[in-house]
Amino acid sequence: MMMRPKIRFKKATSPFYSELREEVKVLLTDEVTKKAGRLMITKFLFYSLGFLLLYANLFNPYMEDKNWLVALNYIILGLTGILLAFNCAHDCVHNTFSRYKKVNQIIYYITFNLQGVNARLWRKRHIASHHVFPNVDGCDADIDDNIFLRLSAHHPKRRIHVYQHLYATVLYCFYTLHWIVIKDFIYVRKKELANLRNQTHSFVSVAEVVLLKFAYFTYMLVLPMFFTSIPVMTILFSFIIMHVTISLFFVLTLIISHLSLETDFPKADDAGFLPYDYYEHQLAVSLDYHPTSRLANWIFGGFNSHAAHHLFPGLPHTVYTVITPAIQKAAARNNFPYHEKSIVDAVISHYQYLRKLSK
Repeated sequence: MMMRPKIRFKKATSPFYSELREEVKVLLTDEVTKKAGRLMITKFLFYSLGFLLLYANLFNPYMEDKNWLVALNYIILGLTGILLAFNCAHDCVHNTFSRYKKVNQIIYYITFNLQGVNARLWRKRHIASHHVFPNVDGCDADIDDNIFLRLSAHHPKRRIHVYQHLYATVLYCFYTLHWIVIKDFIYVRKKELANLRNQTHSFVSVAEVVLLKFAYFTYMLVLPMFFTSIPVMTILFSFIIMHVTISLFFVLTLIISHLSLETDFPKADDAGFLPYDYYEHQLAVSLDYHPTSRLANWIFGGFNSHAAHHLFPGLPHTVYTVITPAIQKAAARNNFPYHEKSIVDAVISHYQYLRKLSK
């Protein structure tokens, strides 16, 4: 069986990125950069301390006979953990949180594993797959073919997909639990992804994945069961409701950045070449929502400014509100695509996209 060619981009012929890079350098003055760094530290302290306090509150004797408070605490705890990953750990993966690589590694490793997601596997998928080849079938782990949802026109259509825009929300409710319990183990077995070939995992690395999963369920479920008087069923119910909430939040704030009517899904030719150069590709496949809003940046950690993130992954997300106007102007000047909607319209566009692929 002949090995498929490596995926490559066309050679850049537009001055888009070279001009934009110089404009961004001018915008990122020492004052702007220092302010962005201070904001990053503030967000890290806010979200990490909030997460620790909310977890500690589960052991507050006042909670023991108040089931609704336990459920609410779990929900806010889960959301705070996701926001910590959005706003800090994700930057650490790109080494943009701290100038010290070891600090970045420690924070992202702890934060992702605290959410039940294996940090090492996620980093490999994110950096080598999604970030280089977003929306490219067979290369982007985020749109891998599955039997329940058709997320690309290049995927085969199954009978069940006729109703995918109707049942997708139900599947989305279990996204994080599916990731923790199933998805990570799928990628342990996956041999090829994008230009990564013959991937293998040592016994130690697989054991690490398993042990960290046990650690997650231990601290989230077992410890509250053993060291509080909260009913076991209340803890289990609250844990599930937490995952339903954070799954919907996670999916409907991230998936809309790439999977919508506006975004493109480029396909490589027989020689492995994609139709765009690298920079035009990142714009063609991304959708921004409220990209210059400081509030949106505080909440979503720059995921709402997806064009900026894919074009400048080496910059902290706290500067995206500053550089996005330059990206918009440079795209218009060079006739490059740039997509922007409100978050509500982006979610609607995603469901319209699902319906389009169901036909």
